[in-house]
Amino acid sequence: QVQLVESGGGLVQAGGSLTLSCAGTGSIFSINAMGWYRQAPGKQRELVATITSSDSTNYADSVKGRFTISRANAKNTVYLQMNSLKPEDTAVYYCNAAVASGLYTGFRSYWGQGTQVTVSS
Repeated sequence: QVQLVESGGGLVQAGGSLTLSCAGTGSIFSINAMGWYRQAPGKQRELVATITSSDSTNYADSVKGRFTISRANAKNTVYLQMNSLKPEDTAVYYCNAAVASGLYTGFRSYWGQGTQVTVSS
C-alpha cells in the first residue's frame, strides 16, 4: 500500500533551521507534483510550497526566501529546508504527493501523517 512517511520535525529557536523529509513507500511507479502544507492551531491548512516533476517550484509569500522545496525522484522523496524560522511557522506540516501506482490507474493524491514543527521565541 502506498504511504507517505514524514520526518524531521522538532523544536527549534527562532532564526534556526530544520529540514523536513517525506518519502513515498509501497508500490509506486512515479510521483508527479509534491507539496508541503501546514496547519497551525485555530488556522486553516495552507499551502507552503510545491514542486513539479520538472522541479518547478512555488512558495507561499510567507515563506518565500526562507524555505526551499526539493525532491529526489529516485527515492520518491520531497524535502523542505526551512531557514530563518519564525514563531509563526509553528504548525503541523503535511506532505502531499500525486502518486502513480501499480494498484490503480492514473495519479492519486496522498497525504503524510504530519510532523510537528515548533519555533520558540
